[in-house]
Amino acid sequence: QAPIKATCEDLSCKTGFPEDVHSAVVSRSVRGGQPLLNVRFQSCDENKKIHFGSSEPEDFRVGEDGVVYAERSFQLSAEPTEFVVSAQDKDTQEEWQMRVKLTAEPGFTGPSEKDQKKIEDIVFPWQQYKESSPLKRQKRDWVIPPINLPENSRGPFPQELVRIRSDRDKSLSLRYSVTGPGADQPPTGIFIINPISGQLSVTKPLDREQIASFHLRAHAVDVNGNQVENPIDIVINVIDMNDNRPEFLHQVWNGTVPEGSKPGTYVMTVTAIDADDPNAQNGMLRYRILSQAPSTPSPNMFTINNETGDIITVAAGLDREKVQQYTLIIQATDMEGNPTYGLSNTATAVITVTDVNDNPPEFTSMTFFGEVPENRVEVIVANLTVTDKDQPHTPAWNAMYRMTGGDPTGRFTILTDPNSNDGLVTVVKPIDFETNRMFVLTVAAENQVPLAKGIQHSPQSTATLSITVIDVNESPYFVPNPKLIRQEEGLLAGSMLTTFTAQDPDRFMQQTSLRYSKLSDPANWLKIDPVNGQITTTAVLDRESIYVQNNMYNATFLASDNGIPPMSGTGTLQIYLLDINDNAPQVNPKEATTCETLQPNAINITAVDPDIDPNAGPFAFELPDTPASIKRNWTIGRISGDHAQLSLRIRFLEAGIYDVPIVITDSGNPHASSTSVLKVKVCQCDINGDCTDVDRIVGAGLGTGAIIAILLCIIILLILVLMFVVWMKRRDKERQAKQLLIDPEDDVRDNILKYDEEGGGEEDQDYDLSQLQQPDTVEPDAIKPVGIRRLDERPIHAEPQYPVRSAAPHPGDIGDFINEGLKAADNDPTAPPYDSLLVFDYEGSGSTAGSLSSLNSSSSGGEQDYDYLNDWGPRFKKLADMYGGGDD
Repeated sequence: QAPIKATCEDLSCKTGFPEDVHSAVVSRSVRGGQPLLNVRFQSCDENKKIHFGSSEPEDFRVGEDGVVYAERSFQLSAEPTEFVVSAQDKDTQEEWQMRVKLTAEPGFTGPSEKDQKKIEDIVFPWQQYKESSPLKRQKRDWVIPPINLPENSRGPFPQELVRIRSDRDKSLSLRYSVTGPGADQPPTGIFIINPISGQLSVTKPLDREQIASFHLRAHAVDVNGNQVENPIDIVINVIDMNDNRPEFLHQVWNGTVPEGSKPGTYVMTVTAIDADDPNAQNGMLRYRILSQAPSTPSPNMFTINNETGDIITVAAGLDREKVQQYTLIIQATDMEGNPTYGLSNTATAVITVTDVNDNPPEFTSMTFFGEVPENRVEVIVANLTVTDKDQPHTPAWNAMYRMTGGDPTGRFTILTDPNSNDGLVTVVKPIDFETNRMFVLTVAAENQVPLAKGIQHSPQSTATLSITVIDVNESPYFVPNPKLIRQEEGLLAGSMLTTFTAQDPDRFMQQTSLRYSKLSDPANWLKIDPVNGQITTTAVLDRESIYVQNNMYNATFLASDNGIPPMSGTGTLQIYLLDINDNAPQVNPKEATTCETLQPNAINITAVDPDIDPNAGPFAFELPDTPASIKRNWTIGRISGDHAQLSLRIRFLEAGIYDVPIVITDSGNPHASSTSVLKVKVCQCDINGDCTDVDRIVGAGLGTGAIIAILLCIIILLILVLMFVVWMKRRDKERQAKQLLIDPEDDVRDNILKYDEEGGGEEDQDYDLSQLQQPDTVEPDAIKPVGIRRLDERPIHAEPQYPVRSAAPHPGDIGDFINEGLKAADNDPTAPPYDSLLVFDYEGSGSTAGSLSSLNSSSSGGEQDYDYLNDWGPRFKKLADMYGGGDD
C-alpha cells in the first residue's frame, strides 16, 4: 500500500467549506458508530464556535471535530448515497452547507495498491491567528480516512498499512506511536509503528469474526516527549472473507402438518447462521430442499422459502393413514446461494402428518346379540365392536355410543372401553322375565370430535342389538310387607292371630307350594303353619313386655320355594297391641322419712301404673281399715291425679320405722287396685325439719346390702390384725434365735469379723478325702451336682462390694460409712449363716486324715503376758482373765 502523507499548503483565509460537493468511497457494509470521513471547514476566527449537523440524523452524525460517523448499520446500495453536512456559528447563527456523496466500494477484497493511491487525504484546514509578527498559518488537526484490511491475509508480515507524517518533521526530530486495542492494549502487538518513519504495519492475519474493526490513536512528539500534534484517530476495518460455512441451529428439525392440508399450508421454519458478515454476500444464506422421503404421493410435497427457511406444502394428498412421516434434507448455502463460490451445509427436517377425523367409526356387524338374567344389574350384556382408521386413542378415534331406539325406560346404557374402543352394553335397571322376554335396541357410534370438513362419509354408524332375558328362580315376596294388625293384649296361647302368606313371581316355572317358617320372634309368642301361613299364639301377648316398643311388636317370617336354586323371601308382621287394664298401680317411692311431731310431717307419694290411658290415672288413694292404728296415726290426701300426700294425724309419734299400707285404685274399666306398703322412718327433727337421730333409726332399719358390707369390713379388719400378730411373733422368735448364738458376755462388736466355717467329719460324708490332698483335681463348683453340696457349704456368689473408707475421713462421714457397710453385709449372700443352723459331724475313729495331736503352737500361751489387755477396756478384760490369769 502506498503511504499517505498529510501536507500543508498556503491558502487564502475564507470561512466556509472549501467545496460544495464532497465525494468519498466507503465499504458497502456500514456499521453503527463507524467513522466514515472527515469534512474540511475553514474558519478565519479561531474564537468562533462551529456546530456541525446532518440532514439525515438517523443515518449520519457529524462530530465537533468534523468526523462523520454512521448512526446505524446498513448496506449501501449500488447508487451513491447523498446527504448534506451543515456548519453553524453558535454566536451569529450563520450557516454553511456542503453536500456529501458516498459511493460503495466495488469489491470485497482488500484494496490494491492502485486503489490505495486514490484514497483521498482529508485534512483539516489551516487556521490563521495574529501575533506581533505578520500573519501565520498553523495546522489545527490531521486525520486519515479509515483503512480497510482483508482478514486471513497470507502476508508477508509485518505488512505495511499506512505512513503517518507531520509537516513539522522538517524542522524537528519527531517520534511516532500508536495506542489502543491491538497496539498497546489487548490484544497487543497486532499493529506496530516505526517511531522514526511513522510506518504503521500489521504483524499477523486478522479474523473479522473475532474483531471486526480496530480504533487506534496516533501520536507525534518531539525527542523531549512534548506533543507537537494533536492525536489522530485511525480506524482499521477488517474486510470479511467467506471463510465460514453456514451452520444449522439444529441438525434435526421436527414439524407437524395435519393430514388433508391444502397447498400453501405453513409447516415449520428451519434456521441456519453464518459467522461471516450477514450484510455481505459471505453471510447471505439461501435454502433449498435436496430430497424428500418417501416420494409418495408426489416427490415435491413441500417447498422452502430460500431466504427465510419457511417450509410449506405445495401439493395436496397428505394422508396419515398412508404416509405418517416425511423426511426432508435441507441445504443452506452462503454467497446468496451461489453454487460455485458459496459454502453449504445440510440438516434434516422430519415432518409428521397429524391425524384429523377423516374416518368415522364403523360397526363390524350390522346385528349384535346378547342375553341377561332377569333382575340382574350392572352386568355387561354385549360388546359392540367398531373399526376406525384414525390414530388410536385420539379424539378422532375414540367412539361414543348411544341408543336411538328400543329402550324407552332407560334400562340399558353403553360405556366405551378406553383400550379396545368397544361399546359395553350394561343393564342399569332390573328386568322382569315375566314382563319382558326380549329387547331389540338400535345403537349408533360416532367420534368424540366431528368429522373434518370436506369428508364425504356419514358421521355415525348404526347397528341392531337383540337382547334375550333369561328366566331365573326369584324370591317369594309377602303381600303386604310389612303387615300391620291391631290386637288387644292378653290374648291367650293357642289363639289364631292372622294369616301371613307370600306369592311366587315365577309364573312360568313348575314349582310346588311355598313353605313358611319363623325367622325372628323376640318374645317367642307366635308360630306359623308351614303350609298355609296361619299364625297362632304360643304365649299371652303383653303390651308391657320389654320386647314391645311404642305398643308395637315385630316378628319376621320366611317363605321358601323348591326351585333351583331354592329361593326365599322375608316378611315382617307388626302387631299393634291395645292396652287392657291388667296392671294395678304401685306407690313410689317405697321408703320415706318424716318427723315425730305433727309439723312438718308431710310425705309426697306418686302412683305408678304400667298401663296407659284410660287404664291409668287419675288414681284414688286411701288407707285400709285394718289395722286400726293406721287410720289413727296417719291420714292421706290426693294432690293431683297421680300424686298424694301422707301425714301424721296425731301430734306426736315415737321415732322408729313404720309400715304404712296404702290402697291405690286406677281409672280403668273395670278398676284395678293394689295395696302398697310404704316404709316410713319417723325421727326427731330440728327446727329446719331435718332428722337429728338418723343414726339410731338407720341402725334399726339397715338393709341386707348394708349389713353385708359392714360384715365384710369387720372380717377384713380381723384378718389384718391376725396377720400383724403372726408377724410380731415371728419377729420375736428370730430375735431370740440370734441371742442364743451370741453370749451376752462375749458380745464383742467393735469390729465385724468374717470367718469360714469348718465342716463335719469325713466318715459320715459322701465325698473323697483324696481330693483334699490334690486340690488341682477338684471339680469346679459350676459342674458339681446339686445333691453333693452340703447345707452349710458356702454358696457360690460374687463377692459383694464393701465400701472403702478413706484414710482420713471427715467425722460426719463415719456414720454413713458404717451404715453402707452394714447394708452390704446384710445383702451379702456369702456371709454365714449360709442356709440355717450349721451341721457338724464328729471325726470318729479310723480317719485317714491322721491325728491332730501333733499340731503344736510355736510358743506356749503361758509364756505370753496378757495383762496389757486390761488397759483396753472392759470388753478385753474377759480375754485378759482367760489368758493371763494362770492355770485357772
